[in-house]
Amino acid sequence: MSPTVFTIIISSLATGTIITMTSHHWLMAWIGLEMNTLAIIPVISTMHNPRSTEAATKYFLTQAAASAMILFSSMINAWQTGTWDITNLSYGPAHILLTTALAMKLGLAPMHFWLPEVLQGSTLTTALIITTWQKLAPMALIFMTLNNLSTTTLILLGLLSSIIGGWGGLNQTQTRKIMAFSSIAHLGWMITIASIMPNIMILNLVIYVIMTTALFCSLILSKSKTIQDTTATWTLSPTLTTMMMILLLSLGGLPPLTGFMPKWLILEELVAQNLSPTATIMAMSALLSLFFYMRLTYTTTLTLSPNTAQAKFKWRFKPNRTTLLMWASSTISIFFLPLTPLITQ
Repeated sequence: MSPTVFTIIISSLATGTIITMTSHHWLMAWIGLEMNTLAIIPVISTMHNPRSTEAATKYFLTQAAASAMILFSSMINAWQTGTWDITNLSYGPAHILLTTALAMKLGLAPMHFWLPEVLQGSTLTTALIITTWQKLAPMALIFMTLNNLSTTTLILLGLLSSIIGGWGGLNQTQTRKIMAFSSIAHLGWMITIASIMPNIMILNLVIYVIMTTALFCSLILSKSKTIQDTTATWTLSPTLTTMMMILLLSLGGLPPLTGFMPKWLILEELVAQNLSPTATIMAMSALLSLFFYMRLTYTTTLTLSPNTAQAKFKWRFKPNRTTLLMWASSTISIFFLPLTPLITQ
């Protein structure tokens, strides 16, 4: 892809998200989502192989259907209320349609089937964009319409997503599919708390984006596409290997690390709202996710795979650059927990 085309596509991607996040009119929000979708399609299909073409087609069909449902829900709401204002979504069927459409856009269970397949057909860099930047616009729409969405529906979607996100990742050997199920589980936590405490949802989203960016940067640098690939990470850089281990544990939500913060705050708030059964199920589902994070940690850092003296160096080019983005996001992903009291005042 030429630099000019790449610049136009990335600019369109950013512009589409910003338009959706800053609009008050449903039509403008829909236009932003469409720009976003159409800009990412060429990025997914840059590899020019059947797998990436299939991934691009699946992504396009899913997102187009979700965008059509958003437009339809806003139209029937405008028909009933006479307004296109995003925050004034007061018609019952429009709520249901919008919640379904946004769940499909985000990849929440049970509309999650497209996400692992699309990520598996993409490059690691494209998978990073889909799991982080592409979640911002739909989450902004959820944030703007929270007062009118059904709390029960959102909590059920969140519970289902956190369980399926943990369960689905158990049997995976591809790092991109594992990260897809990780994304589904994390979004489940965000949606569960969304209507109860939106501030915690935003905090969770920010921390999720930072941690996912850091881990994807590590995977890109070590070219680890499968669990088997991670066993040779130690030949590239001991520092990178250690950082990946801590990042994976942070994503799993272990206490000394940043990833524990959102889980702690969400569980605390759910218990305060007399939703102890929900909090218990969420905590149990986190153990499922922790299992596959621990498996990745084990293969990356805690074992030395069988090798000969000649196999101690990877037969590939050594990484000659360390990205500032990776180190900055990794540092935040590890050391951010002590700032919790400051953030939650």
